[in-house]
Amino acid sequence: MSNGTWNPWKLFAVGMGLVAVTAVVTAAVVADWSGPKAVTSGSTPSAARAVPAEPAPAPGPRSAPATMVPTAAAIEACNQDAAAYVGRQDKTTEMVKDGAIGAVVGAVVGAAGGAIADGGKGAGKGAAIGGLVGVGGGTLYGLNQSKQHDQRYRDAYAACMRGRGYRG
Repeated sequence: MSNGTWNPWKLFAVGMGLVAVTAVVTAAVVADWSGPKAVTSGSTPSAARAVPAEPAPAPGPRSAPATMVPTAAAIEACNQDAAAYVGRQDKTTEMVKDGAIGAVVGAVVGAAGGAIADGGKGAGKGAAIGGLVGVGGGTLYGLNQSKQHDQRYRDAYAACMRGRGYRG
């Protein structure tokens, strides 16, 4: 830019970088909106631990009437059981990681496609476009995984409450 001319590709690359950063920040914020976090105390469960196919009902009183409101102790115990069953997940970190992986893969594929299509001269443009598409794809993948994790948590919590005699 020292000679007074503007390179539109540099401007485009800077703009794409800003869009990618905005997408990653948005994904991080949306990941925190997914609902209340389970309160766990003590050590976190090991990821390498074998997980049963169905959550085992927690031992406890089975004579609670269907209209009875669960006690705070029952709610806390079922929250801990569900967290132990599905494992702990940091949604923000997972979202950012999935978006970054998508951006890198998209940039590599886009650079290769641009180089093939334009004989090596279009690699930069292809990388920018591929990176942008990759950030979006990676973020959507992360949101889907987070949603599935939340559903497994809710199912484990409900099974625990049913095992304690609550039916709400």
